[in-house]
Amino acid sequence: MKTINDINFNGKRALIRVDFNVPLDKSFNVTDDNRISATIPTLTKILNDGGSCILMSHLGRPKEGPEDKYSLKHTIKKTEELLGRPVKFGGDCIGDEAFKLSAALKPGEVLLLENLRFYKQEEKGDVAFAEKLSKHGDIYVNDAFGTAHRAHASTTIVAQFFKDKCAGYVMSAELENAKKVIGNAAKPFTAIMGGAKISDKILIIENLLDKVNNLIIGGGMAYTFFKALGGNIGNSLVEADKLDLAKELIQKAKAKGVELLLPIDSIVADKFAADANTDIANNNAIKDGWMGLDIGPEATQVFAKAIENSKTILWNGPMGVFEMEKFAAGTKAVAEAVVKATKNGGFSLIGGGDSAAAVNQFGFNDDVSYVSTGGGALLEYFEGKVLPGVKALE
Repeated sequence: MKTINDINFNGKRALIRVDFNVPLDKSFNVTDDNRISATIPTLTKILNDGGSCILMSHLGRPKEGPEDKYSLKHTIKKTEELLGRPVKFGGDCIGDEAFKLSAALKPGEVLLLENLRFYKQEEKGDVAFAEKLSKHGDIYVNDAFGTAHRAHASTTIVAQFFKDKCAGYVMSAELENAKKVIGNAAKPFTAIMGGAKISDKILIIENLLDKVNNLIIGGGMAYTFFKALGGNIGNSLVEADKLDLAKELIQKAKAKGVELLLPIDSIVADKFAADANTDIANNNAIKDGWMGLDIGPEATQVFAKAIENSKTILWNGPMGVFEMEKFAAGTKAVAEAVVKATKNGGFSLIGGGDSAAAVNQFGFNDDVSYVSTGGGALLEYFEGKVLPGVKALE
């Protein structure tokens, strides 16, 4: 697979799939610009070569065609600020105006196309739609790792219309760091899995059991394990149809000599709210009417010790409802342990989504080895699946 360093963009128009699916506030200001700033080195390399950039992305999940709140025009101000140069807006991604602008683009200029998902054809991977998009550029660059697991028109299908295609810096770095963890991880290797449901993580957990020394389970999915072991979990989140699976995973970990660490205790609440009454409870004995919303102090200590002694760490999913202050301590303590292990020479990969948001919220972005921009794509990569967006560049 070619990377951006293998190509000289002098006099060329680069059609770049970026991931500008960023959160906006009520006034349409970008509230987290990580995904935009991640792609700036790719754009800078192309512009410095003497090329021009045509950017395409999705934003949100528009249902029925164009909606102002999902317009990519809202990202222009932030992109201009980060890139340090003006960004033209093409409106409709396959409209006449957009094609006029992309055809007339001069070296050093940047054009942003309107939200690809205003067309249903994008998510359907429509070939004719992809071919129209391809007319905007001479070289195809995919720098949107976060969407690499989708065979959409702009992430996969469009590549077949280009002789020259390559991965941008984000895509290259994502794959390089993922390979470092999955291919030749230094031991002890600890995977931290959080989040609400086991069902979202079954395949990755099964795949990791052959590779890790420790598997830490936190977040809502931990309670399904305690229920499976016969504990009383009160009103905590549970996947009743996954109890046998939880037992099976415990057995598999044992058989493979993997230390499976479940949280001993929880911060429990009498309701799912920021102002709930809280207490600490053993996870086998949570009172009826109460629910676990964060790992407790004992679990925090055990988890932190295992993490700090690790040489490789993969973290996907928070330990609790970290968006509420009362239930953020467990996730923060895990983040601090990951930072400590990294400072001691360990390699830490934060697996996108909520884990990336948590690391960002606590201000630890620069204290870990790598923060992935792609939650779903990274998970599928670790599940051993072929990512269509990556395969299309090969």
